[in-house]
Amino acid sequence: MSLVLKRAVLSLATLGVAGCLLLSNTVHAQDKVLRVVPHADLRVLDPFATSIYISRYHGYMIFDTLFGMDASGKVQPQMLQSYNVSSDRLTWTFVLRDGLLFSDNTPVTGADVVASLNRWGKKDLMGQNLFGYVSKLEAVDAKTVRMTLTAPFGLVLETLGKPNSIAPFIVPKRLADGPLDKPMPELIGSGPFLFKADEYKPGEKVVYVKNAKYVPRKEPASGLAGGKVVNVDRVEWVILKDPQTQINALTTGAIDILESPASEQMVALKANPEIGLINVIKTGWSISLRFNHITPPFNDIKVRQAAMLALGQEPMLRTQMGSPDYYKTCLSYYPCGTPLSTPNNGGWVSARPQTEKARALLKSSGYKGEPIVLLQPTDLAMLAKAPLSAAQMLKQAGFNVDLQSMDWATFATRRTNREVASKGGWNVFLTIHAGSDLLNPLSHPIMAATGDRGYYGWATDGRTEALRTAFAMAQTDEDRKRVGEQVQLRAMEEALFYPVGLTFIPMAVRKAAVSGLIEGQMPVFWGVRKQ
Repeated sequence: MSLVLKRAVLSLATLGVAGCLLLSNTVHAQDKVLRVVPHADLRVLDPFATSIYISRYHGYMIFDTLFGMDASGKVQPQMLQSYNVSSDRLTWTFVLRDGLLFSDNTPVTGADVVASLNRWGKKDLMGQNLFGYVSKLEAVDAKTVRMTLTAPFGLVLETLGKPNSIAPFIVPKRLADGPLDKPMPELIGSGPFLFKADEYKPGEKVVYVKNAKYVPRKEPASGLAGGKVVNVDRVEWVILKDPQTQINALTTGAIDILESPASEQMVALKANPEIGLINVIKTGWSISLRFNHITPPFNDIKVRQAAMLALGQEPMLRTQMGSPDYYKTCLSYYPCGTPLSTPNNGGWVSARPQTEKARALLKSSGYKGEPIVLLQPTDLAMLAKAPLSAAQMLKQAGFNVDLQSMDWATFATRRTNREVASKGGWNVFLTIHAGSDLLNPLSHPIMAATGDRGYYGWATDGRTEALRTAFAMAQTDEDRKRVGEQVQLRAMEEALFYPVGLTFIPMAVRKAAVSGLIEGQMPVFWGVRKQ
């Protein structure tokens, strides 16, 4: 009996029905197949339509970007052969590299780039900031694009090379020109993998195959930059939600990688000599607690500030991750260890709750004891437990907390609801972002205070926005550091959100089967080798 069939038999016996779903139609003995359990199910296929991480990961499999951020956080050319900027920093010229083809066999042109960036610039918050200074974006010829600014925007490369929120993927012009309020009808990219739409089964499996026509860059791969060399024939994302089923699948060899193991499984995984725990995202994951600014009671700044004081980072991190090996308190909106990080937060955030101060401030506010609806996504392992601790601390400070549990898909829909909590809305939820998404006030999605155009919770504050604009125009690292701290202080005072701290969630991999994982801003599967 072949090794593949032996593993299949053992996996079916161990996993039962889940094993059948996992292995049906996926045994390709002639191919190198990398099987991965991602942190969430893929439901939104158009990466321009959402900021959800799994859709972004999906986007990086099949699309490419003009620039990519390397593992050190530096932006490098990706689809470009070259670029240059005029001495007054108002004119940027980008030249595409040779060999770029979309999966429908059409060449990538400057017209595709212009249309794609125009679409992205209307959907993404940081893109909106950049396009606020763009007077003209044009295709000079088939390989050249020119962007003219009205003022020297200081973060052009950082914006075009950012990995966070909605990434600036390049798609064919005919798709980019489609209605903004509708998803693209096709997924035509020029990236290292092709999406197998005919094998896509929501809730079960997502399949990608190697794009044989993709031409990688010559440089070594680093983060989202460099040569995206694909060493496997297929990548299958297998959707398994139960933590024990995930572990069984990993230990029996039915899967090769578990992207986000549950914290209670870490000890067993660490003790298993066949399993390696690899921390791909070095900046860690930053958990945030977000208030709804447009409905009572958190439309009252005193109530938000009281909640800030009621919370403490250590209890929530400990509840979520268990061992301090996998978390770190961080009193800054920017991830600790990154250039803008500062503990100067005005005293609003601490490792331990400031319960008595919170009670006093809450008593002087307009809070009348109404229920606080706190959302908990129970099937998202990287976030499921922290809401329990948050609810307890808020209760101790005098809040009437209604903790409502739901799956991730329901949570993702619920947080878009702007009604009051009693009519299907919400008051507070916890969310999580890769630290590389939060490096500055423009890339940080929850620091935007742009009202309806901003992140769920819809905070509005003119002073915060003025400071974010000043940051965008800063030309030196010293100025960015100074203004970045000012933005943080103002955002803390306004209680835009509560930074819970950093978690470090390693990927669990089968040592004998997998090598070549690339460190950076997110899990990527070019460069990975399957034995």
